[in-house]
Amino acid sequence: SIRLEEIAWGGVVKDGIPSLDNPKLISAGEAEYLIEDDLVFGISINGDTRAYPLRIMSWHEMFNDVIGGVPVALAYCTLCGSGILYETDLGDGKEPIVFGSSGFLYRSNKLMYDKQTHSLWNQFTGRPVVGFLTGNNLELKTRPVTITSWKQWRKFNPETKVLALETGFRRDYGSGVAYREYFASPELMFPVNVDQTEHAAKSYVFVLRVKDQEQAWPLSDFERDAVINDKIDGLPVVLIGDVKTRTVRAYKGTGETFSIGADDRALVSDGHNWKLTENALISEEGEKLERLPGHISYWFAWNNYSQAGSFED
Repeated sequence: SIRLEEIAWGGVVKDGIPSLDNPKLISAGEAEYLIEDDLVFGISINGDTRAYPLRIMSWHEMFNDVIGGVPVALAYCTLCGSGILYETDLGDGKEPIVFGSSGFLYRSNKLMYDKQTHSLWNQFTGRPVVGFLTGNNLELKTRPVTITSWKQWRKFNPETKVLALETGFRRDYGSGVAYREYFASPELMFPVNVDQTEHAAKSYVFVLRVKDQEQAWPLSDFERDAVINDKIDGLPVVLIGDVKTRTVRAYKGTGETFSIGADDRALVSDGHNWKLTENALISEEGEKLERLPGHISYWFAWNNYSQAGSFED
């Protein structure tokens, strides 16, 4: 379901970038290898809270795990800056899907593959695009995932578990080692057709998916205000962001205007106080506004795959 002539080889063989399957986790206190500014993918499902450092995930780009009883896979495309958390149980009574890296790219985005049928899947859309499963109208459900600093994640989630250095593979997991030159450069490693009239190809955006709608906001918008009140497909949404740590969380709104409260984990709206948690905004009265699944990405990736094809200001 994609243009086969646009598929490129990324320079590694199948599973040459090995996934981490049910990797070893340790307590926050045991993670002495991490420094405060290290970025992590923070995930919390049903009270099971975990951190997967980018300095490790950049070497593996995929994990298959069960978090809070939910089988999930984090598909991290280093080339397009996007880490997306997918549920891998399709609810069809079969075993959850297990993913790996195929070594192929499409528009500078990784094509992952499922180890059951070896079909290729688009990392950015969660859909099979080449092979046995193509055309079956499959689309993986997304879950919220947060990029933030280890300091911030541990501060607000002290009971978190974290990925251990002992992955079973020999890699240099030092801070900022993997893809150092690529991340520091404005250039892409593989050519893509991208509109850069207003936004540079590798500027960061936050992508939010609600039902069949997608919308993106430039991360730089949060330099003006840490809270953005907006709508997507008519649904009020509240976005809380921090440019420095590449952090954005999205929640359903009420139609009221939210702003930062007494600290960076508190919001206020029309006299109501709200507590920010990983799963919901919770008011003093007990009302809950659920977290919405979204993720960070380079502009070029969303520009290539968005259904809307435009940028929301």
